[in-house]
Amino acid sequence: TPEERYGIPENFLEIEVRNPRFHGEGRNKYVDYEIICRTNIPAFKLKHSSVRRRYSDFEWFRDTLERESTRVNIPPLPGKVYTNRFADEIIEQRRQGLERFLQMVSVGHPLLQTGSKILCPFIQDPNFSRDSF
Repeated sequence: TPEERYGIPENFLEIEVRNPRFHGEGRNKYVDYEIICRTNIPAFKLKHSSVRRRYSDFEWFRDTLERESTRVNIPPLPGKVYTNRFADEIIEQRRQGLERFLQMVSVGHPLLQTGSKILCPFIQDPNFSRDSF
């Protein structure tokens, strides 16, 4: 039936990184990104969520995932940028790279969806703190 063919899949997980926002000034200037998650996978507490994370959070998250899940190959993050890092095209390239990274570790790895203690809080918890892990 069309409903079966085009209805909501049994398990779905959509991750989007968008809306970069600048904070601070001078040496304290940084960018954070909005992570939108839509899912019906029971391991995730919320069906829809929106949180903000900065690149350094992603670095910590990747390192923690790597230590936590020795059976899964964790892909690299987009590289660090040292010059012109606040240019629009650099921010957009990084946004795309962070989105690709999150999609690979969440959508692409069922083992991490259910076995990681850090994946869901990083993607969904607005009060997420590195100190909790």
